[in-house]
Amino acid sequence: MQAELVLDARCATGESPVWRADEEALYWVDIPARHLHRLHAPSGRHERWTGSEMLACIAPRAGHAGEWIAGMESGLFVIAPRSDGTLAESPLATVAHAESGMRFNDGRCDRQGRFWAGTMLMDMAAGRDVGRVYRYQADVNAEVALRPQFDHLIVPNGMAFSPDGKTMYLSDSHPEVQAIWAFDYDTATGTPHGRRPFVDMKPLPGRPDGAAVDADGCYWICGNDAGLVHRFTPEGRLDRSLGLPVKKPAMCAFGGAQLDTLYVTSIRPGGDLSDQPLAGGVFALRPGVKGLPEPECRF
Repeated sequence: MQAELVLDARCATGESPVWRADEEALYWVDIPARHLHRLHAPSGRHERWTGSEMLACIAPRAGHAGEWIAGMESGLFVIAPRSDGTLAESPLATVAHAESGMRFNDGRCDRQGRFWAGTMLMDMAAGRDVGRVYRYQADVNAEVALRPQFDHLIVPNGMAFSPDGKTMYLSDSHPEVQAIWAFDYDTATGTPHGRRPFVDMKPLPGRPDGAAVDADGCYWICGNDAGLVHRFTPEGRLDRSLGLPVKKPAMCAFGGAQLDTLYVTSIRPGGDLSDQPLAGGVFALRPGVKGLPEPECRF
């Protein structure tokens, strides 16, 4: 199956793709560039806006067209594109990082609209397990709304939820870990429990990065450094691997009119790119399965 180049975006770190069916558009971010991107699929029109901090993960805000919740450097913000190419930003919840030099990384909503996001030390080579995963709880005081649920992670990643919302997935993509876990998830309280190994990625090609779940309940995760996207069954069995013309796919999301297109963002590293000139681009795969609508953040 051949990957189609959707946009030669040349993102330094393309992440957090989200399909908006009402707009027929794909949104994503370029983390270090502080950019929010939008691609209108029918016309191919591409737009981008710049924020004040690194922009790591996004989810659409329910009931507020054009607004997003975003995990940035200092906390969560409500953001919205402006006509001048910048982002309107309203602080939602600050985060007390374990160390300086940290930012948010992977994040998404559960099926009920609660926002989950992880933090990491930007000096990934240091290998320090100071990353945490937070759940945003809107019905409490703003000072404690962002509550850590997991700690001692290096690069939390791969968050996704099963179609019924009762299983939560989480990975750590650092080379020393390369593990994916599954949890039983209480949909009424937003509480994960029963952590268990789902996939050990060390014997497989690529480090686990961003993920999505399809309508069959299978878990798709980018194999960073290997140029692959892997599909695992709910039992953790590798079902298939699809190739890309770049080494560092970062995150995937289902979109298109029938939710049968798997969009994949990627990373453009420094150095010689003669063997992967399209690194940092956005790609589309037609995997023969459908995805699920991305939940909106409710608060």
